[in-house]
Amino acid sequence: MATYNETAGREAVPARPRKLVVLHWLTVLCLLGGVTAILIRDEVATRVARQWLLEIHRHFGLVVLTLFFIRVGVRIRIGKLPAVGTPSLAMRAAAGLVHIALYVVLLIQPLLGWALSNAQGKPVHLFGLTLPALVAADEDLADTLQQWHTQVAWLLLGLVVLHVSAALWHHFVLRDGLLRTMLLQRQRDE
Repeated sequence: MATYNETAGREAVPARPRKLVVLHWLTVLCLLGGVTAILIRDEVATRVARQWLLEIHRHFGLVVLTLFFIRVGVRIRIGKLPAVGTPSLAMRAAAGLVHIALYVVLLIQPLLGWALSNAQGKPVHLFGLTLPALVAADEDLADTLQQWHTQVAWLLLGLVVLHVSAALWHHFVLRDGLLRTMLLQRQRDE
């Protein structure tokens, strides 16, 4: 069964595998949920609400980590995806580097947060399960991990801005249908 996305007046563009598209958008939703929880937490005064929002933030981070491993498994199984259009070598290299950087950050950021919680002497829970500590409680290490977690968050934001900008450039400037390959649509037989 071949799946395709139609572009107005152009050749059909092969759709990305549905599993990959779903995992992509689940990751986006979890990242948005985690960021929203931590930003709201900074505005909340009550201790209980702040703790609850931090726990939500941690859960979203751990789900992103889980999705990372699932995504890597799916990507290995699928193999190389076909190029859309005829991108230059430089464009393919830039896209590849940004994607690799995103994957690395999606692995490192949740691990930093997990280690940060442990260094602060706080256990990490995921849906009721207490996860093993990655590091021992250590105030100095916690300070360092907090800085790294914040810096990597800014790096992630920069990579996301690059990724979204490239997608919009493909859609509005190149009009090559690349963005449409990542939209959740009903897939149909060719």
